[in-house]
Amino acid sequence: MSDRPRILVLGSVNMDVVIRTPRSPRGGETVVAEDLMLYPGGKGANQAVAAARLGAEVTFVGRVGSDDWGLRLGEQLRENDVSTEHLRTSEACATGNATIIVEPSGENRILLVEGANAEVTSADVDAALESLDTAGRMPDRILAQLEIPPETVFRAIARAEELGIPFVLDAGPPQSVPLERLRGLEILSPNESETEALTGIRVETDDDARRAAEALEEATEADAIVLKLGERGAWIRSNGADRLVPAYRVAAIDTTAAGDSFTAALTIEQARGTELLEAVEIANAAGALATIRHGAQPSLPTAAELEAFLDETR
Repeated sequence: MSDRPRILVLGSVNMDVVIRTPRSPRGGETVVAEDLMLYPGGKGANQAVAAARLGAEVTFVGRVGSDDWGLRLGEQLRENDVSTEHLRTSEACATGNATIIVEPSGENRILLVEGANAEVTSADVDAALESLDTAGRMPDRILAQLEIPPETVFRAIARAEELGIPFVLDAGPPQSVPLERLRGLEILSPNESETEALTGIRVETDDDARRAAEALEEATEADAIVLKLGERGAWIRSNGADRLVPAYRVAAIDTTAAGDSFTAALTIEQARGTELLEAVEIANAAGALATIRHGAQPSLPTAAELEAFLDETR
């Protein structure tokens, strides 16, 4: 497998409005925030940029509005060497938006407006795959999330299975979906709240993680379940065996896009043929590095930064 794998990312594009505050307001309360910043974001775009910075050849499938934010976000993807030939413009919807409240601990709360992301269709995916096939650039992996219509994701999973392309799904944001529609995945990777939404199991202990991962494996028949557990690390279940992979300790200031950085790194390493345990260890490092800078895409590490961090901690 090439050291620069081809990754097709299917997902969302948002402009993130990031508000730093000493604490989140209670109902009816006004809290004076520290500042407000605009950052390019969206789980799909974040993962596309993360994968490109980590060394993959990335093609993105998604939609933006015909507004200034849409223009700026498309340019941001191109500046990060992400191919946007399949990024479509919606005339009916504005570009997606996420308003993110960040506390001093780095913990965040997010309000999401779908906008043009709600118009991403399976026809967009089919057109991209047909074009890449014609150009001799079929992807080694497809990576998607649930920040676009779930039906589009379900159809993409089925199409990838037909074509023999391994599919990695980051199951965010949290929502309940028919797990049988996720059959055909190589990897399913939800975080704690997403795991609870999918299984009804609140993941507070290792036993909770084991039960949730087992339930997801049984229902989806995915090759591997990788639960993102924040500062605890990641829980792997594959071939009926479980393991907790501890997180790297860093001084986190903003956890936005940490999961996206993790999943992008995991997808690349799987495409390179890296054994799952090592791939998750590398993904843990990529996720940790994304927490030490503010913003979504600005926080995402490069391949050189990731390599240096791993050299220092091993």
